[in-house]
Amino acid sequence: MKQKIVIKVTMGSEKMRSKGMQIALDVRGVTSVTIDKENDNMVVIGEGIDVACLIKSLRKKFHFVEIVSIEEVKPPPDPPSPPPCLPPPCYYPSSCQPYYECPVYDQNPPNCSIM
Repeated sequence: MKQKIVIKVTMGSEKMRSKGMQIALDVRGVTSVTIDKENDNMVVIGEGIDVACLIKSLRKKFHFVEIVSIEEVKPPPDPPSPPPCLPPPCYYPSSCQPYYECPVYDQNPPNCSIM
């Protein structure tokens, strides 16, 4: 289960923030660390993080560390799948009409073939 842990740590300089991030990243299970400079909050996200170990490591350097919140990060819901596409209609071209050959015979043939 993924966790989002918000920790209040008093960090004065950029060097201290960098050191705090490095300490948090060394803890097993941490995937990302961000720092909110306005509130001096450190947001740690990871899976299976030992919070006590994380706090103990941070207190060695910063002395005063306070847990603000621990939340479970829920994965975003799967988007609904679009309805399946229907196959295009299949049209068969009409076949040609049958052609019947019918010979016609003249019953009174002319006697003179020259004309």
